[in-house]
Amino acid sequence: MTDDRGGPRILVLGIGNLLMGDEGIGIHVVRKLQDLGRRPDVDVVDGGTGGFHLLEYFQTYDRLILVDAAADGGSPGTVRLIRPRFSKDFPPTLTAHEIGLKDLLDAAQLLDAQPEIRLVTISIDEVPGARLELSAAIKAAIPEATRLVREQLST
Repeated sequence: MTDDRGGPRILVLGIGNLLMGDEGIGIHVVRKLQDLGRRPDVDVVDGGTGGFHLLEYFQTYDRLILVDAAADGGSPGTVRLIRPRFSKDFPPTLTAHEIGLKDLLDAAQLLDAQPEIRLVTISIDEVPGARLELSAAIKAAIPEATRLVREQLST
């Protein structure tokens, strides 16, 4: 699919649960991106906690930039870029919706919907109980994650 100018369509998709503190970092990052302004070839979407209803995006866009928390053993607030092609390429322990993102990628492959995927992860500690606030380390990672997503929009 192309945008009105004939270029590729890009989606930035934040995943997370705002009710679970740091686990909702993907949503916080896409909200920050929405505040920074829009490009005509880029859509920015709050994907909530994931699920198969997001599969449509894999079929609609040429490039997806996913933003999510990862309980990957990294220091809290560590921002990484991964270019997953297969579900095995995802961090071994994405948080509460781990199976959902991996299953989405597998389902997209079965449907021959293979957009370019880039995954920006922010390392978190274990998911705490319900809380709305981000920890200081995760909140401090928002500018770096936002910068990395914007950088990926230019490459």
